[in-house]
Amino acid sequence: MSKVRTRFAPSPTGRMHVGNLRTALYAYLIAKHEGGDFILRIEDTDQVREVEGAVDIIYRTLAKTGLLHDEGPDKDGGVGPYVQSERQANGIYLEYAKMLVEKGEAYYCFCDEERLNSLVTELEGKTISRYDKHCLHLSKEEIEANLAAGKPYVIRQNNPLEGTTTFKDELYGDITVPNEELDDMVLIKSDGFPTYNFANVVDDHLMNITHVVRGNEYLSSSPKYNRLYDAFGWEVPTYIHCPLITDETHKKLSKRSGHSSFEDLLEQGFLTEAIINFVALLGWSPEDNREIFSLEELVEAFDYTHMSKSPAVLDMTKLKWMNGEYIKAMDEEAFYEMALPYIKDVISKPLDYKKIASMIKSRIEVFTDIKEQIDFFEAVPEYDNDMYTHKKMKTNPENSLTLLTEVLPVLEAQDNFDNDSLFEALQSFGKEKEYKTGFIMWPLRTAVSGKQATPGGATELMSVLGKEETIARIKAAIAKLS
Repeated sequence: MSKVRTRFAPSPTGRMHVGNLRTALYAYLIAKHEGGDFILRIEDTDQVREVEGAVDIIYRTLAKTGLLHDEGPDKDGGVGPYVQSERQANGIYLEYAKMLVEKGEAYYCFCDEERLNSLVTELEGKTISRYDKHCLHLSKEEIEANLAAGKPYVIRQNNPLEGTTTFKDELYGDITVPNEELDDMVLIKSDGFPTYNFANVVDDHLMNITHVVRGNEYLSSSPKYNRLYDAFGWEVPTYIHCPLITDETHKKLSKRSGHSSFEDLLEQGFLTEAIINFVALLGWSPEDNREIFSLEELVEAFDYTHMSKSPAVLDMTKLKWMNGEYIKAMDEEAFYEMALPYIKDVISKPLDYKKIASMIKSRIEVFTDIKEQIDFFEAVPEYDNDMYTHKKMKTNPENSLTLLTEVLPVLEAQDNFDNDSLFEALQSFGKEKEYKTGFIMWPLRTAVSGKQATPGGATELMSVLGKEETIARIKAAIAKLS
């Protein structure tokens, strides 16, 4: 068996869509699982849609996710160039299209826009444009005269009208289509650039690609690809068409969803490793139903025969859960580095950011959750006095006022304001007054945070806030309850 070679061939049209990222990931995993090569090719033949800076996004994303290519525009493996516009400038595509013309498998078409528009028909609400092979019947002399006169032309594939074409996909099996359904697709456009479909076939062959991974929206084009391979007498690669990715409402994942690209998810506080792990499971599941994988473990476990044909749902609840698991497993220092910008965005006071980070690490699912966990450190939010009521702790606004008034001098007399010293002082106070711990801590925590849920207990919060700020907050609470 020849060495497995896969390719990721994105068009530089903006941010990296989750579907494109999955294609890159699956192509990478298929190659690496077999010890093969993963190739990057930039498909920039659609000059109109190209976005400035998009090539940099592609490189940045592959580097950040660890999907490192063995060959590409920056790593020549001997089958370059790896950018389609550069290949086009070398005349590769026109040369191969002319080969097909000589074999009778393609032909020059000089029809103008007006004539092509006259071929458009409506069928069941759909617009169908089907070329009628008009220029196939031009004589050699007519073709040469048109070319000599500089008349604009395209080169079209010459598909038969009778019989059928069958192609095999690894997931969908054999798919057979009647040849009468195959339009004579354009191979070379009037601007001299190849169409996406034609360039793909030529490049995949010349780059020795063995496995082609792409979205299942290309299933319908595959018979035309196969006819091109057969026309050239080339070996057809193994096709793997990935299932559609939908949002939670089962509609195709679009930019409007707000989380359709890799960059969107990073901005929303997700970790790269969690995104890759999650994207791997959008259409593939291991035999043991395991869910957490590093990239190395994915390479080991990935088997494309276990991919699904059903649409995969980008379930944000599951992605958040998975991200939370990755955050919990993070090294404390690495977590602090990543959390610090989010903390500083909320807190301007000189508090112990490291301590705050360790308090919230197991309580967040995404980094953007940090704000609502810690905003009270900056200032106590507006809250209702009913928050002092807790049936289990037997507290209410009245006895909380008494408790805070009694505990204030104890805290004012406290020199050490670390967590352990505060806890000890409050326990002694509780024994003396015959108060249960919860009866003391609930009003204190409410007073210093103004929240029902906080990332730490009362003494932890007070130790971070410091003596001066804690006393000020308790006095403000006493005034509020009075």
